[in-house]
Amino acid sequence: MKATGIVRRIDDLGRIVIPKEIRRTMRIHEGDPLEIFTESNGTVIFKKYSPIGELGEFASQYADSLAKSAGIPACITDKDNIIAVSGIPKRELREKKISGDLERIMHSKSIYMANPGTKSVQVADDIDKYEAGIVAPIVFDGDSIGSVVFIAEPSTQVGELESKLAETAAGFLGKTME
Repeated sequence: MKATGIVRRIDDLGRIVIPKEIRRTMRIHEGDPLEIFTESNGTVIFKKYSPIGELGEFASQYADSLAKSAGIPACITDKDNIIAVSGIPKRELREKKISGDLERIMHSKSIYMANPGTKSVQVADDIDKYEAGIVAPIVFDGDSIGSVVFIAEPSTQVGELESKLAETAAGFLGKTME
C-alpha cells in the first residue's frame, strides 16, 4: 500500500471525499462502484469494483477459445485493466492498465476495426508493442463494462469475420453479467 499523505475527515452523514488527484490517477468517475475491504488492524481499503473481473478463470478460458478460433491473440478487459490474455505471453499484458484510446472506444459502445492508414490504438498504457485490431465493447445494463480485443499482428489481417466473432463474444459476456 502506498501512502499519499492526504487526510480527509468523515462528514456528519458518514461520507468522505476522495481527492480529485486520486480519482483522476485511479480513473474513478462519478457513479463508479467501489468495493470496501477491512482488515483486523483497522485498515479500510476501497477498490474499484469490476464485474468482468469477477469472471476470472472463465474470462481466461474464453480468451483462449477466441484466440484459437480466430488464430489471433485476444484479450478481455474490464473498464481499467486487461484481465485475460491468450495467444501472447500473459505476463506482458495481464493486469496492465488499458490505454486511454481503448477506454474511449469502450465508452463509445461501438465496434472498432483498425484500417490501414488510421492511427493505431495501443492496447495497454506504456506498452507500444501491442495494437488493437478489433475492439468490441462489453455492454451491461446500458454501460460499457469492458471489451473483447483482438490484437493486430503484422502477419494477420482482421476482417468482418473476426469483427463478428468479437461482437458475439462481447454480447455473450454482457449477457453473462445478468
